[in-house]
Amino acid sequence: MTQTQRMILALVLSMLFFVAYESFMAPKYTADLNATNPSIQTDKQATNVVAPVASNSPISASQSAPITASSVTSEAISTIKSDKFKATIDSLGRISLFEIIEDRYQNRDDGTFPDVISSKNELLPLEIRFSDPTLNAEAFKTPYTADNSSLDLNDGSGKVVLTQKLSSTTVTKTITFDANGRYTLNVSLSDDKPYFITNGSHPVVESDMYTFKGVLIRKAEGNLEKIGDGDAEGNEQFMGSSIISASNKYYTTTFYDFENGLSSYINKGDDDNPLPFVKGNQNLTINGYIGAKEFDTLKSIDPRMTDVIEYGFFTFISKPLFVFLKYIHSVVGNWGWAIVIVTLLIKLILYPLTFKGMVSMNKTRALAPQIKELQAKYKKEPQKIGAKTMELYKKNGANPMGGCLPMLMQIPVFFAIYRVLLNTVELKHAPWIGWIHDLSVKDPIYILPILVGASMFLTQKVSPANFTDPMQEKIMKFLPLIFTFFFMTFPAGLNLYWFVTNMFTAAQQYYVNRVFAKQKAAKA
Repeated sequence: MTQTQRMILALVLSMLFFVAYESFMAPKYTADLNATNPSIQTDKQATNVVAPVASNSPISASQSAPITASSVTSEAISTIKSDKFKATIDSLGRISLFEIIEDRYQNRDDGTFPDVISSKNELLPLEIRFSDPTLNAEAFKTPYTADNSSLDLNDGSGKVVLTQKLSSTTVTKTITFDANGRYTLNVSLSDDKPYFITNGSHPVVESDMYTFKGVLIRKAEGNLEKIGDGDAEGNEQFMGSSIISASNKYYTTTFYDFENGLSSYINKGDDDNPLPFVKGNQNLTINGYIGAKEFDTLKSIDPRMTDVIEYGFFTFISKPLFVFLKYIHSVVGNWGWAIVIVTLLIKLILYPLTFKGMVSMNKTRALAPQIKELQAKYKKEPQKIGAKTMELYKKNGANPMGGCLPMLMQIPVFFAIYRVLLNTVELKHAPWIGWIHDLSVKDPIYILPILVGASMFLTQKVSPANFTDPMQEKIMKFLPLIFTFFFMTFPAGLNLYWFVTNMFTAAQQYYVNRVFAKQKAAKA
């Protein structure tokens, strides 16, 4: 097979593995989004709270029976608003609603804005759970009061103080909000009681089966630990962690502390989903962020916060690739043209290797008649056929494996940019030309997938054919059609990348064919 055929076949196998992994092995969010969490029902229903039973571990359902609390409803006691979001705090001292109100996040179909935090969340941010079951039950029956029922952050930051008076201690939460979704939380107890506080479960808005949903922890060593939906064991502990983030495709609710670190714990929720907690103390100060995983916003908080943007296995390629893509966008002002330029630059970087591989495959194809003669001459001596064939390749400077290295280098880049285009919130509602109004979703009229298939067919036509098996040739001819259907569900940005890649490859192969033909004519 030619270099192009090998690359296509390898990509098909890789994509089949990828699709199989995403469909059958990758964690999926399967909870009923219309149902409230049976463990924390507070809206007109009884609240069943499973209490912590030890000072060094959050809730343990296996060791403690549910405690029913029904006297507190989740009514709003304070409202916070900026030009980027609006939020409410309920009578249990939790952030019960966080809605992004920026125009670029608005749903183009119905005009709604994304609810990053809502009643659909399995766990709401800033909820406290005491290790003492009796005190915990009382805490879920005793409402908080707020010193400020409304905050307007358009002129800067704002502060609200929440107070809960329990029989043995008074809980005071002082929350200072910034306009971009960052906040500082101070929890003060009049009497030292062991407890845990949560940053909440991951947002369920705009979740899908192809991207990570769950909890991401930046451990004390600086490396990341991911616990996806369905993978929680309920006993995970991370001492000295600097970030604990519950995230989905575009949004996150996060606690962070880069100076002192956090004692982070994972509890097991519905369907084995991870529920994040941080161990508190009598006077706890912690930082938080709720909102979109926008690179510049996270970087402005702290460059290490950009680790919350999770690109999967190829993060080490995807992250610098996005930074470069973002730079090109700042120059050209359009994400679609930035993708085109970055694609061409990637192909130019790989050009020397690809060129060498293509020349080698052309030489291999030219030797096909002589190889057939060797096979006929030594048909009863397979070892001699192999030796003579390698001798023939060496004499003519041909390498049948010459196209493998460029192919192997392009596959990680393909999946890396796939993750960038799938996970990058900056591409949401980013237009390109004409009918492409959003590069983060599929082409609405499937023109780009058709162009991908057509460009693959063109690449096959200009690539030197070297088939020895007619069935193999037929299968390869159907690949452009197969890829067209593959790419119909992929983001328009990814289709654009692959179309440009194919066109560059076809042009390069055409050029190599002409150079090789001239060399062959000169020798003749």
